[in-house]
Amino acid sequence: MKQDPENTGNAPIKLTFHKEERLCSKKIIEKLFLEGKTFLTFPIKVVYIQNPVPSKFPVQAGFSVGKKIFKRAVHRNFIKRRMREAYRLNKNELYLQMGDKQMAVFFIFVGKTIPEYALIESTMKKSIKKLINEIS
Repeated sequence: MKQDPENTGNAPIKLTFHKEERLCSKKIIEKLFLEGKTFLTFPIKVVYIQNPVPSKFPVQAGFSVGKKIFKRAVHRNFIKRRMREAYRLNKNELYLQMGDKQMAVFFIFVGKTIPEYALIESTMKKSIKKLINEIS
């Protein structure tokens, strides 16, 4: 397992995405889309709101792919799986900057073709960096 360079203890960084980290609450999702702020790092649109979420994790995340562009559920699920994986591997940078703040964030894929994983990962890294800049 990887070690955190800032962490002086022996606790390894866990690259997991627990159920509690997933954004499932309809009330929070509704509030997110009504009052949340957005930005675009193509092909991912990010909607976020700093809000106390009922979770022990500082960020709850949701992922979506439009049914209008990708008619087949197989393709939508494939892209969402890649987005979740890219988020899981890069979320630690965001968690370190959050402190005791909490946030709900939604990642929406707005591209027109099925992308390579490298594109999704680089875009997710840019989105997370921009998110860190927005909250600080």
